[in-house]
Amino acid sequence: MDLVQVCKHRLQMIRDEGWDSFLEKVYHFCEQHYIGILKMDDMFTRWAPRGRPHRNRPEVTNLHHYRVDLFYGVIDIQLQELNHRFSEAGIELLLCVACLCPQNSFVAFDKKKLMQLAEFYPQDFSRFDLLMLDDQLETYICDMRFNKAFQGLKGLGDLSEKLVMSKKNMVYPLVYKLLTFALILPVATASVERVFSAMKIVKDRLRSRMSDDWMNDSLIVYVEKEIFLTIDNEAIVKRFQNMKTRKEQL
Repeated sequence: MDLVQVCKHRLQMIRDEGWDSFLEKVYHFCEQHYIGILKMDDMFTRWAPRGRPHRNRPEVTNLHHYRVDLFYGVIDIQLQELNHRFSEAGIELLLCVACLCPQNSFVAFDKKKLMQLAEFYPQDFSRFDLLMLDDQLETYICDMRFNKAFQGLKGLGDLSEKLVMSKKNMVYPLVYKLLTFALILPVATASVERVFSAMKIVKDRLRSRMSDDWMNDSLIVYVEKEIFLTIDNEAIVKRFQNMKTRKEQL
């Protein structure tokens, strides 16, 4: 996450201060390879297919086109993509998850951030649970750092397995719940990405009036098609027949 922040900062610096040095490199490259250099103060000539003249396009200089339309445009696209993939909330969430890492005797442990992580799940951690978790984390970290069985662990998967094997998951149930949410987070995120990709296929222009319930059912079948392919058609028919019979009886 630190590297992501550094990348954003460097891109912004290049956008604000990097044009002149970039242009010098381009000039140097052109001189080395005997490439003609445009005059930046001249008007930019836009290319258009034969018989299709440009209409209502403002005239701009070469400097404006290459600096604003291309140089700034490409950097803005990269920054936008980084901000989309790594929003402030997403970065904060991942930094909180990292505090559960058991490497180097739980050196990344931070109780404040772990409490913040629990607050991201208000339906699973009540106010009373948060009070219990605050106390439980103190005991948990002391136990982990002085327990030889938990030394040398490499990741959250190893930590969860060791907690279950030693039955510490029952001693620290709230910490284990927090660890469980951290483990399923990548899977949940990937599932959401798959659903958004499938939505473009399931609800297309011809199905624009599809209701939410019908769309949800269709998305489940499409996204989890590997599971549904293992279900026999006869079982599905029998299921619907039983449902129809129950409705008639009611």
